[in-house]
Amino acid sequence: MVQSRISTRPVCVVVGAGPGNGAAFARRFAADGYAVAVLARDFDRLSTMASDIPGAQAFECDVSDSGSVDAAFTAIARDLGDVNVLIYNAGKGAWGDALSVSQADFESAWRVGAYGAFSTTRYVLPAMKKAGAGTIIFIGATASRRGSANSTAFAAAKAAQRSLAESLARAYGPDGVHVSLLIIDAVVSEPVMREKLAGYPDEFFCDPADIAETALMLTHQPSSAWTFELDIRPFGEKW
Repeated sequence: MVQSRISTRPVCVVVGAGPGNGAAFARRFAADGYAVAVLARDFDRLSTMASDIPGAQAFECDVSDSGSVDAAFTAIARDLGDVNVLIYNAGKGAWGDALSVSQADFESAWRVGAYGAFSTTRYVLPAMKKAGAGTIIFIGATASRRGSANSTAFAAAKAAQRSLAESLARAYGPDGVHVSLLIIDAVVSEPVMREKLAGYPDEFFCDPADIAETALMLTHQPSSAWTFELDIRPFGEKW
């Protein structure tokens, strides 16, 4: 059922809404009173997830395709209204050194990590500037600061995303738009990783619900003390 903007609820868009962080962001912001748009490529899975979260609505979107981004954000504007919070959680894990990742893998990682971040941001900035308020949160990784031998594609994409976020924060902070980068230095406790790392203790993982709580905190910061870059990690993570 299409939700109506006459509810006057603020709107949060979660780009890259999977079963881990994406679902946790959607649940937490919905609980805080937001109408939540969840975006991903797999619409059937996305719709099932959204149906379990009051106030959430699914929109199919491939962030590497500008036409798909346009269609999704046009639908969000029509069904929900202007976006107050954008959480960019999309990422492409292409692993290997420079001789083992293909050019296609490298481009795909960049299109999801950086190009998609740029494309989606352009849709929400005009309304945020006009309102003099808004929050954009990029979900980053420590790979944005250091490229390991096997993160050639992923690290390059995340580094580009970090630079984009910093540029946006400098450009639009004076307009009241809070742009921040939430760097997760941890293995996230989601089904795939828990299965792959079975036997590891709970404290080894970062809980998606706790990550979502931190993201919500960023939206409530007063403008005199905005955070741009915030690292989060469980105490067991080596750093």
